[in-house]
Amino acid sequence: MQIQKLKTLISESSNIVFFGGAGVSTESNIPDFRSESGIFAAKQKYGYSPEYMLSHSFFIEHTAEFYDYYKNQMIYKDAKPNKAHLSLAYLEQIGKLKAVITQNIDGLHQQAGSREVLELHGSVHRNYCMKCGKKYSLDHVLNSSDVPKCNMCDGMVRPDVVLYEEMLDDNILSKSAEYISNADVLIVGGTSLAVYPAAGLINYYRGGKLILINKSATPYDGMADLVINDSIGKVLGEVMPE
Repeated sequence: MQIQKLKTLISESSNIVFFGGAGVSTESNIPDFRSESGIFAAKQKYGYSPEYMLSHSFFIEHTAEFYDYYKNQMIYKDAKPNKAHLSLAYLEQIGKLKAVITQNIDGLHQQAGSREVLELHGSVHRNYCMKCGKKYSLDHVLNSSDVPKCNMCDGMVRPDVVLYEEMLDDNILSKSAEYISNADVLIVGGTSLAVYPAAGLINYYRGGKLILINKSATPYDGMADLVINDSIGKVLGEVMPE
């Protein structure tokens, strides 16, 4: 019944926006940041909280340790898009989905074929020299024995990801808000809607077709037209053609 309602809402719309979080990538074997088996479990190994290790302060004050943690806990180079990523790319391809707004930094939406992807927290695949601005691939960071350096000016190369204590990109935020405010259907999936300011973007939605797909409840369930408490890949996989 819920899946049929989802299919109906999608079939009747040509202006859908998707907003997603970590749950979209867990089915690609990328751990949820706060789950017991996820990245927070690494605290036992490093002795610091992962939130501190992924902060701007830690990056500046303990740079070598930051990169050791980042390369070993945040990079999942062999991860592949799952049914959720592929379904969203398909919906964009047939002209129904206008944009994917994601809190994830893994690049799997683009790998699946999505073109209009707004990455609120950046991407592990984009890296740049802090001194001269030269851009580098993920491999450059991974192949560095210690702190990655620029081969032009010897400056430090950092990932283009938003660390704790850093601001989100205003242009990406405003563009995301515009997409959401103009959407006919807003699908929110794989996120507890607990991390701000990203979660606050849902408040820009003005339509009456809010769909929440998440394994657990969210603070916005009462506002939704349709709530499905299940795996995002399983649910979105149902909208793909056989």
